[in-house]
Order: sequence, then structure tokens, then C-alpha cells
Amino acid sequence: MTDSAPPRSRETSLADGSYIRKGFGLKAEVQDTLAADYTGQLVDLLRSREYTLVAGDTTLRLAKEFGFCYGVERAVDYAYQTRRKFPERRIFLAGEIIHNPHVNAKLKEMGVIFLAASGKGFDYSGVVPADVVILPAFGVTIQDFQTLRDLGCVVVDTTCGSVLNVWKRVEVYARDGFTSLIHGKYYHEETRATASQVEKYPGGQYLVVRDMNEAEMVMEYIEARAGTPTKRPALSRDAFLEKFARAASDHFDPDLHLDRIGVANQTTMLARESLAIGAALGEAMARAYGAAHRSEHFRTFDTICSATQDRQDAVVELLGEPLDLMVVVGGYNSSNTISLAALCAEQVLTFHIADPDEIDVAHNSVRYRLIGPHHAESEQTSWIPTLGPLRVGITAGASTPNNKIGEAVARIFQIRGVDPTTLV
Repeated sequence: MTDSAPPRSRETSLADGSYIRKGFGLKAEVQDTLAADYTGQLVDLLRSREYTLVAGDTTLRLAKEFGFCYGVERAVDYAYQTRRKFPERRIFLAGEIIHNPHVNAKLKEMGVIFLAASGKGFDYSGVVPADVVILPAFGVTIQDFQTLRDLGCVVVDTTCGSVLNVWKRVEVYARDGFTSLIHGKYYHEETRATASQVEKYPGGQYLVVRDMNEAEMVMEYIEARAGTPTKRPALSRDAFLEKFARAASDHFDPDLHLDRIGVANQTTMLARESLAIGAALGEAMARAYGAAHRSEHFRTFDTICSATQDRQDAVVELLGEPLDLMVVVGGYNSSNTISLAALCAEQVLTFHIADPDEIDVAHNSVRYRLIGPHHAESEQTSWIPTLGPLRVGITAGASTPNNKIGEAVARIFQIRGVDPTTLV
């Protein structure tokens, strides 16, 4: 991820000294604590041995890109610096700093107070001007930021630079009269923050689609209004509004706001699907109104962050090898981890675990998230064969610290009868 500065108006919208985006210069002071909390010896060993550990007939392969990305490291680092800078002040966090249960639990242990969601933003009713509020890597809505500006408290902004780049794209769409069609999850903090950027301009509109199936509903509506035959009957206006009631701007009207479309995406979605949605929507606009109309009324850009893309590419490369199963480590609410698990499940038996504690060595069982949209969890015994040759692949989402990846590696070897300490 890259770290780009926010627009000048945002940076100066709070009182001098109360808006912090570049840390407090305390990185060296918190570095030892961060290293103790999040480094992993087995991960370092895997890196040094070409991402491979072998013990007897057990081989474990780690994807070459995995775990904490720059944006996540920066967010966690700034949260630790904030605690060090303001030891006596109340420190609040708007939601979760990242989607990892261990990192968030550690911040709670440090006395950071997590603000609850309220509507499309967070509940700041308990915050007073003397307090400090940390904004997460996902960012917050412009309404949240306005509330904090009015409060006058210190704001530490850890919003990822890749997210800011998407915001700039969406803001330009709204300025130019284009509806922002966002590939993402309407309830995700990042997508809510991104969608809110359209409100910087009067009449700005957005629509969030979760996947290609929902994008096709949009395309069918566009083509049906133009009199173009569609693969299946298009939704009526009322049915469309009901379907996307929670995923569209307050005054969105499909009869008015699907004429000019600009595509963006939540940075952690499956990259190939985002690209496919953009391409398909452009083709639908051309079928409905002609190539000239598409050229003037349609825009699309790949706004998947480089770290997300790198992790997906590394998994695809690893899946080219013969593997018996894949383990994906990361929070169940981590979108980029879910995307990695979905990629893996297309090729090999895959277990998405939030945490190495989900692996019970004594009983050779695992609790894991089923691959799919419903967030269901399951448990399986004898999930790893204890005899015979075995090749296991492992990766982790961008919010998973190395120590948790290493713990998962250790437990896998323990089930196979290998003492992890003998691997070093």
C-alpha cells in the first residue's frame, strides 16, 4: 500500500495540532513492543528456506506474499504511538483498527476504547474535546469526520493510502456527475467511508454491488430501459430499489442515475471479479446505447490495492503446485482474507481459520469458516491425515500478524507428530 496525503481541506479542517496523520515520531520507542507482539520465528524460518519447511514426509509451503501489509503495519504502529504519546488521556477507536481479533484485543488491553457502530458511522456521544480518537485503516465517513471536527478532539488518522486513492476517484466521479458503482460490501467500514465521498457534491450518488450477480442485475436494468434484450427479466424499479435499499445513496433512482457510471471498488475484493465487473458494465452500456455513449458516460479504474493483488497473485502461484490442502489464516470479517480463501477453495481443500487456536492438536480437529457469503462456521475432525506424505499450503490475510501464522504452522506440524522446535 502507499501512503498519500489527504486533500488539504481535510488536513486543515481540525484545529492546528489536533489532526495527526504522520505519527508522533515515536516509532523507535514502540518498535520493541510491536516486535514482541507480532513477530513469528517460524515465519522467519520459512522465508529463509524458500518458504518451505520439510520434516519427514510433511511439507509445508508458505505463499510468498502474506500477512501484514504496509497500510496495516502503519495503522497498528500509529495506534501504539498514540497510546505512548497520551498515557493519561482516554483514547477511542472508531470500530476496529484492522480486522484481526488479536490486534484489536491487544489494543483493548492497552486501554483503547472501541466505539460502537451507529447508523452508517460510529457513536461519538461519549467523546469530549480532551479525548483522542483513532481512525482505522479503513477510514471513516465524511459525516464521522465532521462530527469529530465539531467535537474538537485530537484525531489520529491511520486511513490507508490505497483507500484514500479510491476516495479521490469516487470524489471525481461525483464532481463530474457520474454515479459511483462500487464493487464491495455495503456494510464494510471501508465501503461506507468510500461511498460517503460522493456527498461532497450536491446530487452525488452511489450504488454498491457485492458480486457479478448483483452487477448483472444493474446491467439488465440498464439494457431493459434501452429496449435491449436481456438474459433474464430485469427487476422492476420498485424491486430494484428494494434489492439495493441498503446499498445505495439515499436519493438513488435507477431511472435517473444509471446513465453515467464510474466503477470503483473496495480495495480488498477479489481483483479479477472487480475487473470483470468493470468490463461487463462497459459492454452493457455499449449494447444499450452504443460505443460513443459508453465512451462519454462510463469510466472504470482498477483500484484494488497492490498488497491485496500481490497476496492473491502469490496464492495463485502456490496453487500451481500439488497441495493436499490449504490453510488461510485471518479474521472472519477480513474481506481480503475471505478473497484469498475463495481463490484457494477453487483448487484445493481449504480451511479458513480466524486464529491458530481454532486448531485442536490433541483431537486433530479444526473450527473454520465455510467458503461462501453466509459467514457460517463448521468443525471437522481428522482434518489432517496423520500418516503418509502430506503437502500443506498456508497463507494469511493482510491483517494477520506473523506470530499467528507461525502458531498455525506449529500446530500443523504437531498434529503430524513433529516437534516444531526441531525445525529451527
